[in-house]
Amino acid sequence: MQPTATVLVYSDDSNTREQVRLAAGRRPAPDVPQVEFLECATPEAVLRELDRGGIDVCVLDGEAVPMGGMGMCRQIKDEVFDCPPVLLLMGRPQDAWLATWSRADAAVTLPVDPVECASALADLLRRKRLLGV
Repeated sequence: MQPTATVLVYSDDSNTREQVRLAAGRRPAPDVPQVEFLECATPEAVLRELDRGGIDVCVLDGEAVPMGGMGMCRQIKDEVFDCPPVLLLMGRPQDAWLATWSRADAAVTLPVDPVECASALADLLRRKRLLGV
């Protein structure tokens, strides 16, 4: 039996968190582990969970309030030792430069496209498994 991967999903919008869960399903691709989702609605909750450890990938909503996922991504990349890979949800494709600024490992646009989101999440899970990041 393959171990499970823990995916932290940050958004102040419960509908966005649900879209990510439904898009990825229990296993975003056949060659990656099943995923368990840990939902966070506040920046403080994200930092608390990352401090606890055990997070394999973070999915951060760039449109979240009061702190967007881009700022949160940059902060955790600076402050969290061995920061997990980050998938950023962007409001518009033109924000790709901000995703680069935030140091996100991958980015997809909102609303969540199930195929694009599952594919990006699976790629980050593969990279984590292969590189041990």
